[in-house]
Amino acid sequence: MWADEAALDAAARRLDEWESSLAERAERARDLSARTQALTGTARTADGLIDVTLDANGLLADLRLDERVRQHSAAHTARQILTVTRDARADLLRRLTDATTDALGADDPAARAIVDNHQRRLDPDPGTPDAGR
Repeated sequence: MWADEAALDAAARRLDEWESSLAERAERARDLSARTQALTGTARTADGLIDVTLDANGLLADLRLDERVRQHSAAHTARQILTVTRDARADLLRRLTDATTDALGADDPAARAIVDNHQRRLDPDPGTPDAGR
């Protein structure tokens, strides 16, 4: 089947390199998955009255309200919570982006796809039904 031994050796080397590359990428993907699942996004109002923490999926993990929020209207506090939650989402997106580019490289197409997915999920367009979350 192979005309010469050199061509067979070169094909075997290319196959070994490809297999090694796949194994390395799989290990980096496992590492990235573990790292990103542990990430959180946090934000706090400038006056320290409201702290928000989001889990790696962008869901509310913790909300802390200082007793001084009672000095403000419920509407004001609600607006502040929404603002701080958006800030926490931005923080989480930054952390997810950094972890992804650190693990896979900024020029990697898979990294770009993962970051784009995080952006769509955590930073929806104003016109989408999810935007008011």
